[in-house]
Amino acid sequence: MSQFVIREHEIEPLPGLPGVPPAGEVVLWQGRPSSALVARHLLKIRWIVGYFLILASWAVVAGWSDGQPAGGILFSVAVLTALAGVLIGMIELFAWAVEKTTLYTITTERVVMRFGVAISMTLNLPFRQIDSVALAKIGEKAGVIAIALLPGQRLSWLIQWPHVRGFRFSKPEPSLICLADAEKVAGVLSAAVGQYRGARADQPRIIVEETTGRAMPPSVVAAE
Repeated sequence: MSQFVIREHEIEPLPGLPGVPPAGEVVLWQGRPSSALVARHLLKIRWIVGYFLILASWAVVAGWSDGQPAGGILFSVAVLTALAGVLIGMIELFAWAVEKTTLYTITTERVVMRFGVAISMTLNLPFRQIDSVALAKIGEKAGVIAIALLPGQRLSWLIQWPHVRGFRFSKPEPSLICLADAEKVAGVLSAAVGQYRGARADQPRIIVEETTGRAMPPSVVAAE
């Protein structure tokens, strides 16, 4: 898969692209994931906050039932609050880093994904290698766009995370995650691939499914 992943691109002729586009190739869209959506839907920050609230409530109830002094109960709650603050801060920092280090690009010929908080990489996906596209909505307009590749094209799920469809370990699907305007982007990508392939019957279709909890639910499947 050396033709897909490039690990060094310190000098970008154009932001998000590892090289100068060939003549005739036009950039149609560029964007980044939303850090707020990454924290909320990918890293489940709301669930973590709820978990610590339950722990704090349990500490108060248990301490009161055991007859502990108010100072001891307050100390337990303070410790839990401090731990929650550190963890939530780390999650927010990682989500911010994902947004700042990621740049998705759709051209008339391909999808390019530049990403990597620790190690920066570029994933190049020519339209000729794309089998289908799926859109999962995580809000009114927000969502995740998963790209299924043709058989024989393999990527590493671990290297791609979090820019990959969840629970597809055997056949990873690169994904444009947590886009605030996912519907618009899906339309741009669908039209670009459709124009690239012309009137061929294997034109990808966009599958839209409402979801509230997971960025890409197992029930959303790529079109054949």
